[in-house]
Amino acid sequence: MRLILNIDRGFKEKKVIIEAPHLDEEVQGVINAVQEREHPFLIGRKGERQHILHVTDIHLFHSEKDHVEAVTKEESFMIREKLYELEEMLPANRFIRLSKSAIANLYELSHFEASFNGTLCVHFKSGRKEYVSRTYVPAIKGALRMNRRKTK
Repeated sequence: MRLILNIDRGFKEKKVIIEAPHLDEEVQGVINAVQEREHPFLIGRKGERQHILHVTDIHLFHSEKDHVEAVTKEESFMIREKLYELEEMLPANRFIRLSKSAIANLYELSHFEASFNGTLCVHFKSGRKEYVSRTYVPAIKGALRMNRRKTK
């Protein structure tokens, strides 16, 4: 990949232009990196306080009934965003959907355990664990390139 940087005091705004023959993993990574800079933090509530949460510090987003919580290494915070909103705004190269109620930070995963019914148990570096529903198992395997062998 070539990088061309053009600095000119005449420009009124910053602009990123990507030219590629097709959208692949490398191009998507660049897009995600730029988008991540646009949403570097969320606001989380704990009690009466509001905390600034950097998305890279969040291990897991989990929904229960009518609220969504952002889980970091040490604590959990209530956030206003819904999971589908988070899924749209979070960098796809860092976060992946595990189930209807969870989105995980791929960089905070420790290991997996397969279960007999086709689901996976995901263990986080923090010690927490979540289950990947069967619907999302292929996506997470693809994201982590667990199926490295090519089939003919």
